[in-house]
Amino acid sequence: MPLTSPTVTEPSFLTTTRESYDTVAEDYVARVGPLFEQEPISRAMLAAFAEQVRGPVVDVGCGPGHVTAHLVSLGLDVTGVDLSPKMIEIARRRHPELRFFVGSMTALDLPDGELGGLVAWWSIFHLPPEVLPAVFTEFRRVLAPGGRLLLGFHVGDERLSPKTAYGHPVTYDAYLLEPGRVADLLERAGFEVSARLAMEGRKLPQACLAARAV
Repeated sequence: MPLTSPTVTEPSFLTTTRESYDTVAEDYVARVGPLFEQEPISRAMLAAFAEQVRGPVVDVGCGPGHVTAHLVSLGLDVTGVDLSPKMIEIARRRHPELRFFVGSMTALDLPDGELGGLVAWWSIFHLPPEVLPAVFTEFRRVLAPGGRLLLGFHVGDERLSPKTAYGHPVTYDAYLLEPGRVADLLERAGFEVSARLAMEGRKLPQACLAARAV
């Protein structure tokens, strides 16, 4: 009797996040994209990150590519990666000169130690807390020693289950995270946290952590 390989089932949080962002993509761009120009503190953190990076950068959870394009304008060699094919389609349409690929931050299709920097700008929002250690270990895997990591995330200790977003039904969950807990997980994954910043958000408190791969 021939043996059959077991079917690999994708975690449900990846499926619901992809399907939801494919649904909301066009309206997400219309509502969220212009707000980046109104966030000088965010842009300052990205500028500080750009000054420290040596080597190629990946923007994970890049969405429509506005942060990817901003980092390129700061002189970096950046590739955008997003779980949502629709978001990548929009990013390629808006920034045809840049590189964008469909992929998951849980399993990056990159060699070990290839990157000088990695940005996850508000894109760990839909990761269940129990998968963060593995994701941060994946971030460390693809970064060279001394490589730079920049995380932006929403602050709290709560699981959110919205029914609609950007005018459409969604099925994803979202997670608020305590900065101290995130910093601890980064250090366990092989990072040294070098800067922490608390910010007021439009709806939720926000935090930014900068770290170096050790």
